[in-house]
Amino acid sequence: MDFLLDIWEFFATNVLTQPAYFIGFIVLLGYMLLKKPLYQSFAGFLKATVGYFILSVGSGGLINNFRPILVGLKERFDLSATVIDPYFGQNAITDGIEETFGRTFGDVMILLLIAFIANLILVRLKKYTKMRSVFTTGNVQVQQAATAFWLILFCFPDLGRIEILAVMGLVLGLYWAVGSNLTADITQDLTGGAGFAVAHQQMFGIALSSWVASKLKFKSSKKIEDINLPGFLSIFNENMVSTSILMLLFFGIILLVLGQPYLIEAGFMSEGQSFFFYILTTSLNFAVYLAILQLGVRTFVDELTESFHGISNTLLPGAVPGIDVSATLAFGSPNAVTLGFLFGALGQFLTIGLLILFKSPTVIIAGFIPMFFDNAAIAVFANNKGGVKAACILPFFSGIIQVAGSALIATWVGLAQYGGYLGMFDWATVWPVFTVIMKYAGYIGIGIVVIILIAIPQLQYRKNKDTYFLITEDYDAYLEKVGNSQ
Repeated sequence: MDFLLDIWEFFATNVLTQPAYFIGFIVLLGYMLLKKPLYQSFAGFLKATVGYFILSVGSGGLINNFRPILVGLKERFDLSATVIDPYFGQNAITDGIEETFGRTFGDVMILLLIAFIANLILVRLKKYTKMRSVFTTGNVQVQQAATAFWLILFCFPDLGRIEILAVMGLVLGLYWAVGSNLTADITQDLTGGAGFAVAHQQMFGIALSSWVASKLKFKSSKKIEDINLPGFLSIFNENMVSTSILMLLFFGIILLVLGQPYLIEAGFMSEGQSFFFYILTTSLNFAVYLAILQLGVRTFVDELTESFHGISNTLLPGAVPGIDVSATLAFGSPNAVTLGFLFGALGQFLTIGLLILFKSPTVIIAGFIPMFFDNAAIAVFANNKGGVKAACILPFFSGIIQVAGSALIATWVGLAQYGGYLGMFDWATVWPVFTVIMKYAGYIGIGIVVIILIAIPQLQYRKNKDTYFLITEDYDAYLEKVGNSQ
């Protein structure tokens, strides 16, 4: 048994929780199942892995570029607050799990294994479960397994180790399968049949915003890419220019508030460095890293899509991979990404101000990852379904929800005292609701949550029985069928 656990720990540490290598491994396995030559399979592995590394450079650069603002707002104004950020949230759980519940963080990796196996089984039985997507974003799986572990312990602190892991493995595995499945159709629509779904922290948020955008009057609004601005405003038609100008305003205002003396004292600027050019460089780097991220997506998505046919034809018939939400940012209008970030940030900052004004027991510090990756993705999907109005309004409300929901749940379950909470859309909405149900309905609450999750794909299927599986299995045939029925 120990030998098997050692193998799992090695695979989990070096492959499963390392998205670049896990995506590369999937591509390699897929090509081998397609009986491609070994050299072609290995080339696909390299291209997919390098592509994901390029994406990681872009997303990591965006996060690090925002760090002076995150640190500055907390230290400059002496705020003792909870940071909503997946990595801060994971660190908070690592620091507090033994002190609060007498458990160890090591159980999180076992929970991840159980949940991942549950996801695979649910997709393998898609004929009955109607679940089509495998969650493959390993670093996100670790963060979610850690947060889910804390929440289930909060609800059932006296439950035994095996029982806790079994219950949470089932609920988390269902969430991964159901959440990524919710995004499958709308991602196929956005990407023109690229053959993947979203597996991240805002799956329910993306599905909800797409539905709202398509149902309300937003659908009469032009898409961002269809708008051609006149005169001098035409410079905003170019994504790189518009992103640079808008980020110059955004970063410039906040960095001016923080002040040059603080930035030098904190080590973000050096003595004698031009404050103007520091702001300019910080702002323009945002456009640089965004372009790098989009290049990484284009590099690995084609390989993953083609190779996954080997897996979907043999091991998991009809399945699609659920991958990092960053992959969606290269589709649709690039300006939607910038607008989503800006309006999401506005919603977050407004709500943080209200928390301070009304003396909330927990003050939230906005983390860049929820602010950007949640709201930019919501804007991309909302623009695709409802146009520019949806791309501005829905991220704004998302920002409000992220801060308010995180403040409530982090305070209630005791994570606020350790300084961090995951804070992304689903974990400020869906998971707080699950926690309330399980806390107050006990074991019956577990059953209620499981039934809710199982019912969602069944309802999706009932709505579009004729095309439900076709849209992920053969997108061209799906378009032909939909076209013929209209």
